[in-house]
Amino acid sequence: MTTFFSEAQVTQLIGQCVSFCIEAGKSILLAVVIYFVGRFLVSFLNRLVSKALDRRRLDPTIESFIKSFVNILLTVLLIIAVVSALGVNTTSFAALLASVGVAAGMALSGNLQNFAGGLIILLLKPFKVGDWVEAQGVAGTVKEIQIFHTVLTTVDNKVIFLPNGALSSGNITNYSRMEKRRVDLVISIEYGEDVDKARAVLLELFHQDERILSDPATPFVALSKLAESSVDLTIRLWVDAANYWDVFFQTQERIYAEFNRQGISFPFPQITVHQA
Repeated sequence: MTTFFSEAQVTQLIGQCVSFCIEAGKSILLAVVIYFVGRFLVSFLNRLVSKALDRRRLDPTIESFIKSFVNILLTVLLIIAVVSALGVNTTSFAALLASVGVAAGMALSGNLQNFAGGLIILLLKPFKVGDWVEAQGVAGTVKEIQIFHTVLTTVDNKVIFLPNGALSSGNITNYSRMEKRRVDLVISIEYGEDVDKARAVLLELFHQDERILSDPATPFVALSKLAESSVDLTIRLWVDAANYWDVFFQTQERIYAEFNRQGISFPFPQITVHQA
């Protein structure tokens, strides 16, 4: 029988395989150690940065953005260290990473736009953490401004991630920017009711409520529409922004109770039919 390898060659091949496995095992073991130690260091540095930012008492908007950016940067450095420990040439890896970065930048131009949008939001400050805003068809409280997204929480505790690119270039309604807001209501009464009496009752109710302000304007009540089945009164009240929803709901309850007590009737849809 013909043999392809001599005994010496087989022994040499086995020795080379053993040496390769030992070296590869060392590299893998070193990479695993670097990974776990690196994760600990990344977590430690993130906490350190967080404490440093808290001591400086920065705007929560800027603080959340810096935390997100530092975390991503440290994670990328950890990946490079692990790849280097596995024996990959870091120079070649850096060149490959740069090439991949260019390709990814072209493919993920939307994320680059989101990053630029985040910077625009930080510079122009159309809103800050804690503001109630409405944008891109959704509304909620700003909880965090990350490197690519802004995080909102809705009134029913849903979490919404809005891309910063679209957010910075679209319409944004900030309900928390101004200290005072106007409450607009429409109250309807029946035809035949005394409009002056209804107005006097409403103004007295508003005068009794200390949350309703006289500046920038006193409470306003006017007949705004003669509808099909009702006479509509438009009401405009100025309040502190923090009291907006309490005044909005509670004022309507007070109006309903007081109108019933004063004998002022609310309308309902009705049709008068005349028989020929």
